[in-house]
Amino acid sequence: MWQLREPNPVKVIVGVLASDNRGLDGAVRLLASHLGAADLVSDVWPFDQTAYYHDQMGPRLLRQFVAMERLVDPGALADLKLQTNELEMELARSLDGPFPRPVNLDPGLIEPSKLILASTKNYAHRIYIGQKIYAEVTLVFDKGAWRPLPYTYPDYRQQTYFDFFNRVRDKLLQQRRSMAHEK
Repeated sequence: MWQLREPNPVKVIVGVLASDNRGLDGAVRLLASHLGAADLVSDVWPFDQTAYYHDQMGPRLLRQFVAMERLVDPGALADLKLQTNELEMELARSLDGPFPRPVNLDPGLIEPSKLILASTKNYAHRIYIGQKIYAEVTLVFDKGAWRPLPYTYPDYRQQTYFDFFNRVRDKLLQQRRSMAHEK
């Protein structure tokens, strides 16, 4: 008889792209009010690897990552993507700026061995996870380091991102150890 096991809880991370600091601040506040407290927030970096978002968001984009304190079941990724899509629309209404999409929120999950991102777009390397949402393994953690895959977005190949993801991964491992000791 095959025995099924519950998956280990994972860390939610949200990549925030914004047209300005007001958008970043609004996104971090809104994420906290809907997903719970953040325990790690990255520095702010310029996002200049692509012009893909310029028409909707403007030419000088900023990138920041937010890791949520509460661990979740990895099966929650599709719900998280739908929720962040709603939050994006709420921010577009409340920020009332010159661009139709002042903030882009990309939720993902960090496990000890990988970073998974959610998307509304299908592609060869993405797997359908329900509710019109797809998931992709964007980075793997192998031999003590984050490793990109052939399709990994250019900005996700930066050492500054890896350094932040290491902090999130370390926090996840610490939280899992604490949970194991509480049992």
